[in-house]
Amino acid sequence: MATPDPSIPIAMTIAGSDSGGGAGIQADLRTFAFHKVHGTSAITCLTAQNTQGVTRVDALPPEAVTAQITAVVEDIGVNAVKMGMLLNAEIITAVAEQAAALPLPNLVVDPVMVSRTGAQLIADEAIATLRDRLIPLAHLLTPNRYEAQLLSGLAINSLDEMKAAAERILPQGSKAVLVKGGGMEGDLRGVDVFFDGDRLEVITTETVDTPDTHGTGCTLSAAIAANLALGDDLLTAVRKGKEYVTRALYHSLRIGKGQGPVGHFFPLL
Repeated sequence: MATPDPSIPIAMTIAGSDSGGGAGIQADLRTFAFHKVHGTSAITCLTAQNTQGVTRVDALPPEAVTAQITAVVEDIGVNAVKMGMLLNAEIITAVAEQAAALPLPNLVVDPVMVSRTGAQLIADEAIATLRDRLIPLAHLLTPNRYEAQLLSGLAINSLDEMKAAAERILPQGSKAVLVKGGGMEGDLRGVDVFFDGDRLEVITTETVDTPDTHGTGCTLSAAIAANLALGDDLLTAVRKGKEYVTRALYHSLRIGKGQGPVGHFFPLL
């Protein structure tokens, strides 16, 4: 029997499937591949969606999600994990139990609760479960503006309020918080705030003017996880993740009749 090569970086995405290919599992695996990281996955739900929206969502049984995670970890192992859409309280509970029991290092939690336009995506019960069970296990939590408002209880309309929200969210248990500014307006659009209890960093990149931004949140958290799998420290992984998303936005794809995705493989375009 061949001996596994420990030098091969491995990342796992635990998230939903996007049939349109722009976000979720599909975006995460492309992002891992770009970074030369072997990608594994545990699918939590199946969506019927395209560039114009989501028409159907079907949750997998929690036991099926658990089985996927266990199968990967027991044989292959992982160096970093990205969590995205977990959909309901039952799946969140199952995943949190796995994260506590198994070696799931460098856990990047994208708390998919509210869209960048402010629409709530999961039930209140699921939000409470995510806050109580999963956030305390996170190496990094990456809420968008509206998720940060929900978690912090603060209105966020300025950079100072983004910083205050990060400081309010961190005591909920994650080792670090990245409040994303993709939903902000004006000069704050795309400005993120990183806080780990010691460092409060404002991370900026150039703004890309494109209507095709589908999957940016998924892609950022996956890129951060990929860089952690490669051995970067957390803040370096965040900065590199931001740079990758910015470049991918410059090469976003004008496909479909609605909002196209970012160009994950932009060097090939």
